[in-house]
Amino acid sequence: MASTKPSLSATYTSTTNAPFTISRPLQAPADSTTVESKTKYLSELRQSVVGLQEQVNRELTARMEEDKAREASAGGAAGAKAVDDEKEEENYGEEAQEEEV
Repeated sequence: MASTKPSLSATYTSTTNAPFTISRPLQAPADSTTVESKTKYLSELRQSVVGLQEQVNRELTARMEEDKAREASAGGAAGAKAVDDEKEEENYGEEAQEEEV
Protein backbone atom coordinates (compact mmCIF):
# COMPACT_ATOMS: atom_id res chain seq x y z
CA MET A 1 0.00 0.00 0.00
CA ALA A 2 1.58 3.28 -1.13
CA SER A 3 1.30 6.09 1.37
CA THR A 4 0.60 9.54 0.03
CA LYS A 5 2.49 12.50 1.37
CA PRO A 6 0.23 15.04 3.08
CA SER A 7 -0.23 18.39 1.37
CA LEU A 8 -2.03 21.67 1.86
CA SER A 9 -3.91 22.90 -1.18
CA ALA A 10 -6.29 25.63 -2.32
CA THR A 11 -8.39 25.57 -5.49
CA TYR A 12 -9.99 28.59 -7.16
CA THR A 13 -12.66 28.43 -9.84
CA SER A 14 -14.49 31.26 -11.55
CA THR A 15 -16.83 31.77 -14.44
CA THR A 16 -14.76 34.71 -15.72
CA ASN A 17 -11.14 33.82 -14.84
CA ALA A 18 -8.86 30.86 -15.29
CA PRO A 19 -8.96 28.42 -12.37
CA PHE A 20 -5.88 27.60 -10.34
CA THR A 21 -4.79 25.13 -7.71
CA ILE A 22 -1.90 25.73 -5.34
CA SER A 23 -0.45 22.86 -3.36
CA ARG A 24 2.30 22.79 -0.77
CA PRO A 25 3.75 19.55 0.59
CA LEU A 26 3.61 19.00 4.33
CA GLN A 27 5.97 17.03 6.49
CA ALA A 28 4.20 14.37 8.50
CA PRO A 29 5.27 14.44 12.12
CA ALA A 30 7.86 11.73 12.70
CA ASP A 31 6.78 11.19 16.29
CA SER A 32 3.39 12.60 17.16
CA THR A 33 3.68 11.63 20.81
CA THR A 34 6.20 14.25 21.92
CA VAL A 35 5.50 17.90 22.49
CA GLU A 36 8.61 18.90 20.53
CA SER A 37 7.56 17.01 17.40
CA LYS A 38 4.01 18.37 17.60
CA THR A 39 5.35 21.91 18.07
CA LYS A 40 7.71 21.53 15.10
CA TYR A 41 4.93 20.12 12.91
CA LEU A 42 2.50 22.91 13.85
CA SER A 43 5.18 25.53 13.19
CA GLU A 44 5.83 24.09 9.72
CA LEU A 45 2.10 23.86 9.08
CA ARG A 46 1.66 27.51 10.01
CA GLN A 47 4.51 28.51 7.65
CA SER A 48 2.88 26.50 4.87
CA VAL A 49 -0.49 28.17 5.47
CA VAL A 50 1.09 31.63 5.39
CA GLY A 51 2.98 30.79 2.19
CA LEU A 52 -0.13 29.35 0.56
CA GLN A 53 -2.13 32.46 1.49
CA GLU A 54 0.55 34.70 -0.05
CA GLN A 55 0.40 32.72 -3.29
CA VAL A 56 -3.41 32.83 -3.33
CA ASN A 57 -3.33 36.60 -2.75
CA ARG A 58 -0.90 37.10 -5.66
CA GLU A 59 -3.08 35.00 -7.97
CA LEU A 60 -6.28 36.77 -6.96
CA THR A 61 -4.65 40.19 -7.30
CA ALA A 62 -3.57 39.29 -10.84
CA ARG A 63 -7.12 38.23 -11.66
CA MET A 64 -8.51 41.47 -10.20
CA GLU A 65 -6.15 43.42 -12.46
CA GLU A 66 -7.32 41.35 -15.43
CA ASP A 67 -10.93 42.13 -14.51
CA LYS A 68 -10.18 45.86 -14.23
CA ALA A 69 -8.44 45.84 -17.60
CA ARG A 70 -11.35 43.96 -19.16
CA GLU A 71 -13.86 46.44 -17.69
CA ALA A 72 -11.79 49.42 -18.83
CA SER A 73 -11.54 48.06 -22.37
CA ALA A 74 -15.30 47.48 -22.38
CA GLY A 75 -15.66 51.21 -21.72
CA GLY A 76 -17.73 50.93 -18.57
CA ALA A 77 -20.61 49.25 -20.40
CA ALA A 78 -24.06 50.79 -20.02
CA GLY A 79 -22.79 53.86 -18.18
CA ALA A 80 -21.76 51.91 -15.11
CA LYS A 81 -20.61 54.05 -12.19
CA ALA A 82 -16.83 54.08 -11.77
CA VAL A 83 -15.56 52.53 -8.56
CA ASP A 84 -13.45 54.73 -6.30
CA ASP A 85 -10.65 52.31 -5.35
CA GLU A 86 -9.42 54.47 -2.46
CA LYS A 87 -12.90 54.66 -0.94
CA GLU A 88 -13.39 50.90 -1.45
CA GLU A 89 -10.07 50.19 0.28
CA GLU A 90 -10.92 52.54 3.15
CA ASN A 91 -14.28 50.86 3.74
CA TYR A 92 -13.16 47.28 3.12
CA GLY A 93 -15.11 44.85 5.30
CA GLU A 94 -17.60 47.47 6.44
CA GLU A 95 -21.10 48.14 5.28
CA ALA A 96 -21.32 51.22 3.08
CA GLN A 97 -22.99 54.12 4.86
CA GLU A 98 -25.32 56.30 2.86
CA GLU A 99 -24.15 59.90 2.77
CA GLU A 100 -26.66 62.45 3.96
CA VAL A 101 -27.42 65.23 1.54
